[in-house]
Amino acid sequence: MERPHSDTAAGEASLLPLRNPSTTITASGPSANPSTSTTRRRQWPTVDGPLGLSEEDSLTYARRFFKFGFLLLPWLWAVNCFYFWPVLRNSRSFPAIRRYVVGSAIGFTMFTTLLCSWALTFMIGGENLFGPLWDKLVMYNVADEFGLTDWM
Repeated sequence: MERPHSDTAAGEASLLPLRNPSTTITASGPSANPSTSTTRRRQWPTVDGPLGLSEEDSLTYARRFFKFGFLLLPWLWAVNCFYFWPVLRNSRSFPAIRRYVVGSAIGFTMFTTLLCSWALTFMIGGENLFGPLWDKLVMYNVADEFGLTDWM
């Protein structure tokens, strides 16, 4: 016995995880009637789609990754941007999650810029830039200062 299309669509919709109310799902397959099917598409907050987290769990994880990034763990900001890439890519999806993901992207960009500029300053400038202070800033002579190379 075949079920009517409206019952099938309602049953399939109840199995889907929570999602942004503005998103839609495409009805397709043998049970979908082309004349009555609604054109909707799935939208997931994480890169692993339906296998990923619900919207509430996604918000919790995005908030945690964002806050822990300030504890000198900026690689968590990069993980946040990667894992919630669909939210970062689509500006109208999941606004509660998006603010943490965009904040993580900005924080990671700023950290990377500062780290690269600091490294380039020491690589390019070196002793010419820092003068006599250079010997106190570099770490390759620490073993000599503490006499740790005498045994060699």
